[in-house]
Amino acid sequence: MTTTVPVRRADPLLDGPHTILLLEDDPGDAMLFEELLRDTALRPSLRWQQSLAGALADLRRAPADCIVVDLHLPDASGLGVLRAVRRACPDAALIVLTGVSDSRAGVEAVSMGAQDYLVKGQVEGDLLQRVLRYAVHRKQAEQAGAELRENRIREQENARLERGLLPTALLTSDRVRATTRYLPGRERTQLGGDFLDVVETPDGTVHAVIGDVSGHGPDEAALGVCLRIAWRALVLAGHRGVELLDLLEQVLVAERTRPEKFATCTLVELDLSAPQATVYLAGHHEPLLGEAAGWPAAPVQAAHGLALGIAPGMRLWQASPVALPPSGALLLYTDGLIEGHGGADGGRLGTEGLLGLLARVRRSGAAAMLDELIGTAQRLNAGRHADDLAILHLAWGPPGLRTVPGPQRRG
Repeated sequence: MTTTVPVRRADPLLDGPHTILLLEDDPGDAMLFEELLRDTALRPSLRWQQSLAGALADLRRAPADCIVVDLHLPDASGLGVLRAVRRACPDAALIVLTGVSDSRAGVEAVSMGAQDYLVKGQVEGDLLQRVLRYAVHRKQAEQAGAELRENRIREQENARLERGLLPTALLTSDRVRATTRYLPGRERTQLGGDFLDVVETPDGTVHAVIGDVSGHGPDEAALGVCLRIAWRALVLAGHRGVELLDLLEQVLVAERTRPEKFATCTLVELDLSAPQATVYLAGHHEPLLGEAAGWPAAPVQAAHGLALGIAPGMRLWQASPVALPPSGALLLYTDGLIEGHGGADGGRLGTEGLLGLLARVRRSGAAAMLDELIGTAQRLNAGRHADDLAILHLAWGPPGLRTVPGPQRRG
């Protein structure tokens, strides 16, 4: 039964529950509740059910903002009624009806999650209005608090994952400087699996990686952390090139949660004594190479290979030697930087668009340049595309370059 209760006083500021489900088997008590409700300034729609089965069926058809529950019904009794109703409509405020001799049950019901209780025969209109309004407000406060705690936990988890995805560069040479930026996707978007790292080995070679695990979420971020840590450990253990990519792919296949998961990455080995870089592409775009005098840059010429996990064991990667100027920089980035809108005719920015942005960058210094680049790309995109992005700017030159102490998160 559904009854719209007319109100005696109309006040738009009153914000009581919109829908009340009364679970009461006694028609006389139900009629009294309705009469008391008429004495309030609330504007609810009242639904009435006389059994637990009827109430559960009612809630399956439509939820309620508040459920007033008598714990003694023809087909159920006790606090089990409260548990069943709560499972059926977890977002509703719950108020328990008790008798004068059974008021302790109301206290127990509150301890189990009900927002309040009413004692039959001791309820007046003002009390009913106050209890209904406060019960709904308490429920809303509980839900807001739970959401806040969930968001804080998610932020803490993301922060831990970000630290794993973006480590401090291990550089000893004063001729090389690594500057990084990481930007999470749209607000409340789950962290993705973009990762990067830089390590200098005892022979003076600087090794760099940047990569992107397909998809978004904690599993992808955890896989990105796993690949980044595996890369660092394998490089320090002496593994290089195709063998290194093969081992990373084995790690990915063993750790991924679904067989369709893959990861793209670019490996760079920087030998300043040559000077030369060796580049390996596994489903990733080429780095951009710029002269010491500044940008614009150009993509390096490198052979493309399959992303990790696409065809495990095929080892379809090639080494691409790249001659380097005495002073310059390589820009490695994930596709979050170029997949946003902002290109010609409103299309994707793409590599050509990125080169155009770099040609117009005015700020000097790697950190300021990366900030201007990201800011410009975001303005052009205007929120139409949101993905994580990671950037690694690897510069070299005469002795005296200062290494940036750690990765920088932006946004």
